[in-house]
Amino acid sequence: MPSRRSFVVAAPWCLVPWAAADGDTRAADPAGKPLRVGMELAYPPFEMADATGRPTGVSVRLAEALGAHLGRPVRIENITFDGLIPALKTGKIDCIISSMTATPERERSIAFSEPYLETGLALLVAAGSPVQSAADLDAPGRTVAVKKGTTGHQYSAKSLSRARVLVLDKESAAVLEVAQGKADAFIYDSLSVYQNHKRHADTTRAVLMPFRKESWAVGLRPGDTALRDAVNGFLRTFRAAGGFEKLGDEFLSEEKAYFKARGLPFYF
Repeated sequence: MPSRRSFVVAAPWCLVPWAAADGDTRAADPAGKPLRVGMELAYPPFEMADATGRPTGVSVRLAEALGAHLGRPVRIENITFDGLIPALKTGKIDCIISSMTATPERERSIAFSEPYLETGLALLVAAGSPVQSAADLDAPGRTVAVKKGTTGHQYSAKSLSRARVLVLDKESAAVLEVAQGKADAFIYDSLSVYQNHKRHADTTRAVLMPFRKESWAVGLRPGDTALRDAVNGFLRTFRAAGGFEKLGDEFLSEEKAYFKARGLPFYF
């Protein structure tokens, strides 16, 4: 699949009923133009494509529900993760819904909605590596894989001065480095670490307790205050109506049960 593709999606369903919150209604765009939502369709089950190439996943459902709330059709723009902020700043998209962490670094160039999901950085570790926690990463002779543009990449740039940091464009490439024993660990979110460990159970270990907590939010241009207010109103109403719980049940029921049984924090 190419890294940049547009998909117009209607919202033929409503996950839960909701009413427009005070002051947000459709003032964000009274003309009802398509809401152009940027995401990288390479991060299942949040952003992905189905067998026919149509966007699906948690973030797609969230974008569709937002579009229905605003009375606007939704156009999904499939953009590589490190290209999302430039696309937003240049006006190619209206917002980012792509499992993006709100960080101080990113807040210097774009605005964010209120947080909608809590997560954290965890480790996928090679079976033969001595790494047991994040404290073991920064040592001579260690190789740590990260995906370009992610908070794992940002963390490694600030915190790892003695280890070799391997910056890769794709999550799958970083996972392969660990599974083949070429890297000691891959820094990523806890859910993805769990899923990748399941695929490589014999060659990896999962250190799932987050060593740094993070929050995901919708990325917006700083001047788009009407849209930001509308998004925040939608998120509050959607959460109160049980929308996020339903998304978790639809896409992540097995993972929710696994994390709960082990006392690990979960996204929803």
